Amino acid sequence: PANVKITPDEKVKVLDFGLAKAMETESNASNLAHSPTLSMMATQAGMILGTAAYMSPEQAKGFPADHRSDVFSFGVVLYEMLTGRQPFQGETAPDILASVLAREPGLDTLPPHLNPRLLDLVRRCLEKTPKRRWQAIGDVRAELETIAAHPHAAPASVAQPPALPRPWWQRVMPIGITAVVFAVIGGLAAWNVRPVTPLPVMRSVFTLPDGQTFTNPGRQVVAISPDGAQIVYVANRQLYLRSMSELEARPIPGTESEAGVLNPVFSPDGQSIAFWSASDETIKRISVSGGAAVTVCKATRPYGISWQGDMIVFGQDGSGISRVPASGGKPEVLVSVKAGERAHGPQILPGGQAVLFTIASGTGIDRWDKAQIVVQRLPSGERTTLIQGGSDARYLPTGHLVYALGNVLLAVPFDPGRLEIRGGAVAILEGVRRADTPEVNTGAAHFGVSNTGSLIYVPGSASARGTGALALLDRKGNVESLKLPPGSYDTPRMSPDGKRIAYSTTLGAEQAIYVHELLGSSSPRRLTFGGQNRFPVWSADGVRLAFQSDRDGDPAIFWQRADGTAAAERLTKPDPGTSHIPESWSRRGETLLFASVKNTIFSSWAFSLPDRKSEPFGGVQSAGVPDAVFSPDGQWVAYRSAGPGQSAVYLQPFPPTGAKYQITTGTSPVW
Repeated sequence: PANVKITPDEKVKVLDFGLAKAMETESNASNLAHSPTLSMMATQAGMILGTAAYMSPEQAKGFPADHRSDVFSFGVVLYEMLTGRQPFQGETAPDILASVLAREPGLDTLPPHLNPRLLDLVRRCLEKTPKRRWQAIGDVRAELETIAAHPHAAPASVAQPPALPRPWWQRVMPIGITAVVFAVIGGLAAWNVRPVTPLPVMRSVFTLPDGQTFTNPGRQVVAISPDGAQIVYVANRQLYLRSMSELEARPIPGTESEAGVLNPVFSPDGQSIAFWSASDETIKRISVSGGAAVTVCKATRPYGISWQGDMIVFGQDGSGISRVPASGGKPEVLVSVKAGERAHGPQILPGGQAVLFTIASGTGIDRWDKAQIVVQRLPSGERTTLIQGGSDARYLPTGHLVYALGNVLLAVPFDPGRLEIRGGAVAILEGVRRADTPEVNTGAAHFGVSNTGSLIYVPGSASARGTGALALLDRKGNVESLKLPPGSYDTPRMSPDGKRIAYSTTLGAEQAIYVHELLGSSSPRRLTFGGQNRFPVWSADGVRLAFQSDRDGDPAIFWQRADGTAAAERLTKPDPGTSHIPESWSRRGETLLFASVKNTIFSSWAFSLPDRKSEPFGGVQSAGVPDAVFSPDGQWVAYRSAGPGQSAVYLQPFPPTGAKYQITTGTSPVW
């Protein structure tokens, strides 16, 4: 109805013919890129496009649509004009589609004194089977003109068809639609103009059971089998498998790990899964039914894993891309990278003569959105840039690349023979969670695509970190929520006097630091403008905030008065390929501890405010953020050191003397 307009001279105009254009068999990708209604599901065999409440049953099933589909949609609009309500309703799009497929419209809700021929016209427009509908809209118009000539004919009772038993999938579907964690949607190639075999469209939502949470979302946590029949995900430090024909997921025995498992990927036949084990830093493989995991090879923090044929390919921190036989062996380096570069998400393309991957440099949070998606020919090493700006590209058998930019998935036609992009990119899905944490910024997007055209993803907001609320926790465990709307709050820090809270939040393409007064009713005050501003740390007197900012092009540490009455001042200047993260001020405010990260290795440094110089602190190195923090008296520093298989909390005196004491295993010490 929003596209049906009445002109001042009472003529009807129908706006937005994106669907009609999308259905033209001779349309090409560049034309479809401008279609205002094009989404991740297209009006072709096996695919869906349109608005759920006005969609014909054949469209909802993913079958080919024709002019009779428009007759059905016209009937829906006419029904709504006559009754003031939609004939097919539901709380979510899957509910509405289920109503379109299985429920008959309530014709008894039509006004009682309508011409009975009008009731019959609506009923025939809304027939589930296209052959039983009006076959031409011109006939519908002629019938309406006849009815308009005699609008008040005697009413007739409406015979409702017998109620059909609800199919099992309709009874089951509402169980899963309680929260969005996974969504599996058929019909990914939204503009594929080649003939395709009609595919079943699966639409479901899977909520992680109580007690399960994603583990280490800084790396890939979800995958789908090539046939689209199974999904695997990482939760509670092990792998879980769920069949699309079952309601619940089950743990895969043999994948448990205290240090965690990551980057699951199915074998080409869907019978095995490869994954990375953090406990011994190896890639392993295991049957989908579980059992003893077999070590494939050693690997240091892989940046994406794929499995084509009998070879496993993976990016490796600092050393490029390697491949290894799935049966095990010594990895062979396929692609080397320069210092400061990271290669992510490798995939061997059909024919085995080229590898697709993402190459990024720098340490900024947006480095993967500025990355290049490239192909490199084997064995010549000739590299070609395909896409400037984006990451985590996947090649699909439909002849497309799907990749991530921010929290949006895009797809573009791709010729694997010529290794060329053949058209414009189209956004197919928004709100995909990204792998973005202070410790791990790998460029991964949490989605997977099967060879049958099904897509699975972990939803995320415009901020990759998602939304949440801020709350205060007292020593007795009582929680008091702050009167702030849900948002993408990161690293909240309380001022020394306990009256203010500083935090960072995502605002479009920027991150800003805000200061919120705990007493009173004033709104949070924005402190920073321009670039990515994160990790606020209060000075000892509570007058200033130190924070990381890339406003000058490098992720350095600045500080600024918390009341915003003065401009920010730079404190550190990182070396190329390095970023600085502020962590803790000393009691007298003369020394700032900060983390320096290069090539994903973190070290602790101390910045002296009087002489504006930095030097390493205590020889601290870690595979994660040290979280170094001064004791209240300023004489000790607690920090964590993360390595293969464990993370421990240590103490060192300040100034450092060389003494070091392990307190416990764990992370994030707070005095």
